Amino acid sequence: MHVWAVANQKGGVGKTTTAVTLAGHLVGRGLRTLLVDLDPHGSMSVYFGHDPDTIEQSVYALFEMNRDELARLPPGIIRRTAHEGLDLLPAATALATLDRQLGSQEGKGLVLANALAGLDQQYDFVLLDCPPLLGILMVNALAACENLLIPVQTEFLALKGLERMVRTLAMITRARKQPLPYTIVPTLFDRRTRASIESLRALREQHGEHVWRAVIPVDTRFREASRKGVPLSLWQPASRGARAYAELLDSLLGEDREPRLSLVK
Repeated sequence: MHVWAVANQKGGVGKTTTAVTLAGHLVGRGLRTLLVDLDPHGSMSVYFGHDPDTIEQSVYALFEMNRDELARLPPGIIRRTAHEGLDLLPAATALATLDRQLGSQEGKGLVLANALAGLDQQYDFVLLDCPPLLGILMVNALAACENLLIPVQTEFLALKGLERMVRTLAMITRARKQPLPYTIVPTLFDRRTRASIESLRALREQHGEHVWRAVIPVDTRFREASRKGVPLSLWQPASRGARAYAELLDSLLGEDREPRLSLVK
């Protein structure tokens, strides 16, 4: 089972879109996939029709369990979606209280890793949608994952936010005592604007080989897919945005082909 985290300490850069669209492509390739919503805002949970304000069984419950309980999650905490092979572990608004509740309790940074260990035979991939701030939820995600995706909107304020994420990654790497592979994914790219073009160029100059060589373009169909509660990659796989994420997945899986979207050198 492969565990990928999608994180950035800035909101609005396409984290949920990235996780959901990649999950749709994985399912489309016959790979059993679990989405985990770690954001108290619950955007991913809402995407699939769940209300984080009223949901009873959620990620929050994991932090109330002991290690033995985490090895056998209770029925109902993982929800099936309308799409075969795609499941969801939803968020609750109460996740926002975890840092205050747990303080510096020992062992709480590995709650998610321990829970996912018991699901190893059920899923091929797990994608973690992280909150846009450093706290116990992001620490859990980075401790549990084997690969990190950092979506970055191609505008200069988002580039500044990336610096915080890179510092966090360095801190987590010291704690893990081994490097965490990561890929920076340029998102919301609009080739018609100078801001997008110059931001992408700066991103490549500053972060080099860690930046994926293609881009995720602006595509209004992402918003339409969200309203329908369907990953764009399952609803309209031939759309511009879905094709871009298919290329990203090829790259992550080591099946990279020449990208069809023109790049800024």
